[in-house]
Amino acid sequence: KRAVTDVDGEVRFDPQNKPGVSNLLSILAATTGEKDPAALASRYTQYGPLKTDTAAALIEYLRPTQQRFADLRADPAEMDRILAAGAQRAQSIASVTLDRAFTAVGLR
Repeated sequence: KRAVTDVDGEVRFDPQNKPGVSNLLSILAATTGEKDPAALASRYTQYGPLKTDTAAALIEYLRPTQQRFADLRADPAEMDRILAAGAQRAQSIASVTLDRAFTAVGLR
């Protein structure tokens, strides 16, 4: 719960004057699918519940990513397969750009 807030205690979305609170509201909006961080501000009168809800929403939002990471970490062969496929795809995309660069500087 140690996020930078301010001393006036008012929860409102104001990135210029309240960047810490506005950041929390933006994170909460992004992780809950809310469209308007300012609308979320009207639900809070204190920083504590805002911080708690933001942390909970972020944890829940990241849960599938953390689970996928744990699954991959438990299966090194699958991780190696995915990395090799990604490297192959990246190489095929990059080779086009690299060929154009070599041609442009007269190396091909």
